[in-house]
Amino acid sequence: MKKKKLLEMRAAKQKRMKEILEAATNEERALNTEERDEFGTLEEEIRGIDETIKAMESMRNLEKEPEEPEKEERSQEERDLETFESFLRGTAGETRADNMTSTDNGAVIPSSIANKIIEKVLDISPVFYDADRYNVKGTLTIPYYDEATGDITMDYAEEFTEGESTSGKFKSISLAGFLGRAITDVSKSLINNSNFDIVNFTINRMAKSIAKWIEKELLIGTNKKIEGLQGVTQKVTAKAADKVTADEIIDLQESIPDVYQADAYFIMNKKTRTAIRKLKDGQGNYLLNKDANSRWGYTLFGKDVYTSDAMPEMAAGKRAIYYGDYKGLAVKVSEDVTIDVLRETKARQHVVEVLAFLEMDAKVQNAEMLAALEMAAA
Repeated sequence: MKKKKLLEMRAAKQKRMKEILEAATNEERALNTEERDEFGTLEEEIRGIDETIKAMESMRNLEKEPEEPEKEERSQEERDLETFESFLRGTAGETRADNMTSTDNGAVIPSSIANKIIEKVLDISPVFYDADRYNVKGTLTIPYYDEATGDITMDYAEEFTEGESTSGKFKSISLAGFLGRAITDVSKSLINNSNFDIVNFTINRMAKSIAKWIEKELLIGTNKKIEGLQGVTQKVTAKAADKVTADEIIDLQESIPDVYQADAYFIMNKKTRTAIRKLKDGQGNYLLNKDANSRWGYTLFGKDVYTSDAMPEMAAGKRAIYYGDYKGLAVKVSEDVTIDVLRETKARQHVVEVLAFLEMDAKVQNAEMLAALEMAAA
């Protein structure tokens, strides 16, 4: 029996089941014994037809000639990485990734590779990772509530007496965009070595270069450019220009409200950490301890300690230590991060030039979350 005939039989039985139900519904009664038996028989026959059709289709599939297994399609990222490697090695020929844009003496590499570099930057720089990041174009305005101008208070009240309203003010910070550039030169001798993983080498070199620049701008800033933590207003001033005391570090830590202490940590130069390692409490115990469970191997008063080469050493008037929750720092990065590979600009030096451009700005958005220890003036 053909599938078409089976389908016709099924439709007829389904129509009869519908007629039985409609008759009982129109007469506002339940199905009688004969109707229930007939309905059940029809339902069972339809199931049999469905099973037969299913078996016929299974048999038809088994009788087909086996097809060659299709090759798993590679992801866009894999194709981009292969094309990027070919371009670096000068073997790309006419084959290019769909989103690789040629220029007069090089190419703008695909966004998937640019994203891998930015992911590495986030891994390298905890300040950038922990900051409150916004990936938007143009100027970004962030409102915040300034309790320093007055706070909302609650007090006891009595009937028929008026109270005085108190409140702070809403203020805002604006994040613009300042163009930054990182340049990395890659030796053609390395590129020409087919056994060398040139793609990951280039990605890591670019990530380190970008992370170094970003971290310096976030921690130190540049006048009339990216402000970064220059905008920290809570500060403790050390009595000396070249050393700190345990009490000063405690004052710095205590300047952050308890509500923001959970994710807070210290940032300082490695030489500052070395000096603090020599500080002891009244019982002769060192204040700064090695801790395998901490993010960077050391804790100070129970909080992690991160060292950055961008931080200044202890010197007159310098901000030697930051402490706080760095979500209080707002960072705006343009979505259009571009990476250019230039093969000809430094051909005489036997290197390929790789450039990264990104637009960024950063300002403190919550002053209560961050504090600085500033050394005494000379």
